[in-house]
Amino acid sequence: MQAVVLAGGYATRLWPVTRNRPKMFLPIGETTVIDRILEDLEADDRIEDVYVSTNERFADDFLDHLAESDFEKPTLSVEETVEEDEKFGVIGALAQLVDREGLDGEDLLVIAGDNLISFDVSDFLDSFQSHGQPTLAAYDVGSRERAKSYGLIAVEDDRVVDFQEKPSNPDSTLVSIACYAFPAEDVRFEEYLGGGNNPDEPGWFIEWLVDRGDVRSFTFDGAWFDIGTPESYLDAVAWELDGDSVVAESATVDNAEIGENVHVMDGATVEDSTVAESLIFPDATVRDCELRDTIIDQETHVENLDLAGALIGAHTHITNGQ
Repeated sequence: MQAVVLAGGYATRLWPVTRNRPKMFLPIGETTVIDRILEDLEADDRIEDVYVSTNERFADDFLDHLAESDFEKPTLSVEETVEEDEKFGVIGALAQLVDREGLDGEDLLVIAGDNLISFDVSDFLDSFQSHGQPTLAAYDVGSRERAKSYGLIAVEDDRVVDFQEKPSNPDSTLVSIACYAFPAEDVRFEEYLGGGNNPDEPGWFIEWLVDRGDVRSFTFDGAWFDIGTPESYLDAVAWELDGDSVVAESATVDNAEIGENVHVMDGATVEDSTVAESLIFPDATVRDCELRDTIIDQETHVENLDLAGALIGAHTHITNGQ
C-alpha cells in the first residue's frame, strides 16, 4: 500500500506566519503537524512508500526537512505550482501524482498533512483492510454551523449512505475529514476528472464514489483540528499541551508570568511580561507585554504592548503600539 500526504496548500489565512513556510511545519508541542503523521506512516509495515505532495514554492523546504529527519519512507512529489491561483485542486493534484509516480494498481492512503488527529493511522488501516472498500475518517464536529464547511455524511452500519460537500443547511454534524483509503480499483481520479467533475475538493470525489458503490466510514472520538486559521492552530497547540507550557532551554524568561498552553521557542526572550495561550517563535523578543491567544513569529521584537488574538509576522519591530 502507498500513502500520499497532502502538503501543497499556501495557508493564506495564516499569513504572515505561513507566507514563507509551509503550515505543516508549524510546531505542535515538541513536534510538527506533518511529523505526527509521518511517524505513524513510518511505523506501519503495510505502508511501503510515502509521497509528500507539495508545490514548487515549498519544495526545497520539504527536501531540507525530510533530509534532516530520520524517516526512511517519504519521497517528495512536486506539483508545478508556485501560487494559490495556479493550484490544480486536490483531486487534480492526486491524479497527476498517481500518474507521475506510477501508482496505478496500488491501494492508496491519502491524508492531509495539516490535520491533527487523535487516532492512530494503523487503526484506520485496520478498518479499511477488514472490508477492502473505500474508507473515510469521520468526526462529529458538534455544530451545524461548523458542519457547513466540510463534507457531511450519513452512515448506516459504517456504510456511507449519503454525502454532501459543504451543505448550506446541514441536518447533522458528522463530517468527513481528509483521511481516505482506496483499494486499487477505486483510485479513479482520471475517470472522475474525465467526466468534467470538480477537481478542487476531495469530498466531491467521495460523493461520486458513494453514487457508484460502497464507501465505509471510520468514525472516531477524541480530537481533530483542521489547521487553517490562527484560532484552529492555537486550539491544536492547547490540546497538545493540555494546560502545560514549553520553554526551550535556550530561551530567556526573566520576571515573566508564563500561563497555560504557551510555547517559548529556541533563543526567544520574554521579559517583564505576562503570556497565556500563545506561541513565541525562535529568536523573538517580548518585553513589557501582555499576550493572550497570540502568535509572535521568529526574530520579531514587541515591546510595551497588550495583544489578544494577534498574529505578528517575522522580523517585525513594534514598540509602544507603533
